[in-house]
Amino acid sequence: MSTSHQAGPAPADPGRVDPAVWRMAITLIVGALGVVFDTTIVSVALNDLSKDLDAPLSTIQWVSTGYMLAVFITIPLAGWAQSRLGGRHLWIVALGGFLGGSILSALAWNAASLIVFRLVQGLAGGIMMPLMYTLLMQATKGRNIGKVMAIITVPTALGPVLGPVLGGLILYLADWRWLFFINIPFCLVGMWLARRNLPDDRPAPGHPRVRLDAVGLLLLCPGFAALLYGLSQVDGSTGFASAQVLVPLLTGLALVGGFTAWALTRATDSLVDVRMFRHRSVASSSTLLFLGGISLFGSMLLLPLYFQQVRGATPLGAGLLLIPQGVGALVARGLAGRYMDRVGPRAVALVAFAFVAASTVPFAFVTADTSELLLMAALFIRGIALGAAMIAPMGAAYVGLEHEEIPDASIITRVAQQIGGAVGIAILIVILQQNVGDAHTPHALANAFDHAFWWSVALTAAAVPLCLLLPGLPKPTAPANNKARKIRNRTDPTAH
Repeated sequence: MSTSHQAGPAPADPGRVDPAVWRMAITLIVGALGVVFDTTIVSVALNDLSKDLDAPLSTIQWVSTGYMLAVFITIPLAGWAQSRLGGRHLWIVALGGFLGGSILSALAWNAASLIVFRLVQGLAGGIMMPLMYTLLMQATKGRNIGKVMAIITVPTALGPVLGPVLGGLILYLADWRWLFFINIPFCLVGMWLARRNLPDDRPAPGHPRVRLDAVGLLLLCPGFAALLYGLSQVDGSTGFASAQVLVPLLTGLALVGGFTAWALTRATDSLVDVRMFRHRSVASSSTLLFLGGISLFGSMLLLPLYFQQVRGATPLGAGLLLIPQGVGALVARGLAGRYMDRVGPRAVALVAFAFVAASTVPFAFVTADTSELLLMAALFIRGIALGAAMIAPMGAAYVGLEHEEIPDASIITRVAQQIGGAVGIAILIVILQQNVGDAHTPHALANAFDHAFWWSVALTAAAVPLCLLLPGLPKPTAPANNKARKIRNRTDPTAH
């Protein structure tokens, strides 16, 4: 009998990402582009919509506010819906819903119909964003998280920066309805790619169905929506003290608190597993993403306003001046992902948040005559740092998690970032408007913006020491055959 053994297949390169994962990433990005841009692209069109639809700006504002509220209603449902339908089927259904909402929005005949159709878009988009991270992180099986996260976060990094630019360009060249028609190719190509490249992971027949946590649904989804609505109502004159802010804020906090108490009493099947915060990776990442949301969305409020109100730029011109920050965010993707897999998310986040704070400092000294080249250089550096500051905690959230825990982590981190953005915008609106006062000259307005940018620096700097709580570089695990050999040697003294 021959004792020779045929050589087995060479071990896979642990630093190489499976091509199937890359195909999945590209598929998800194409489908998500419309959703990501749609969050910010409409913000530049509110004045045009008010005129064309003959509605006051206070009503048209609900085109954006209603969309964001709808997003928050469905984010917590993503995990449960995936367990019932499977990731691929849910992604295609949600993308189809977003496509339908986009077409209806483009065909809207008055402000009320546009607001309703934007709600349809938001309900679909709220499912898609956490699902995108869940599907990809489950596919990576904990390997090369940095490289994969560097790709999948491209849309979320560029959306707040390039959305207003794209919106301004569309309004310059065409009618506002094209703000929604532009989503059609993203949705159609995204659905076609999903059928080709996403694995069919529908539950097998007879598989136990996960019951919907109806009580949790009635507590958490309205709670998030109330929090976001309250923050969106913050006004610079009264700040957080008015009833229109305090009532929804306190209602939202009470509902979220009630959900937390309810979820802790359930061993399983909670709408969102709040016990995920026992994982240091999830707790620290969520905190940093909350502060990162303040840095990202808060600055995206201040920067266009500075260029328009102090420098006299048009909305399109202000958007074009922000392009260096978007380019910097793109440059950061490869660098941050590579170093995250080499040195761990903790070191990358520490350096990134420090540079975000430092690169915001020049804007705290801006005047009406500050060189645009200097500001654009600072924006480029800030974009690099901000891109890395988003990748590191987002990827760190999944370190050490089991396959079935990933959907809850995606929901928690997504909500943390969005709430952080709403808080950042609300705080900086109050600070800016209280410092603007009766200022009308460019010099006086620049001083008001200086105060607001200093607050942005401080809020970002607060995140730097918290980066030390993130997990470091995961320890490499021994291959399965080595582990089996060690066990066999311990149990069988004659084994060689």
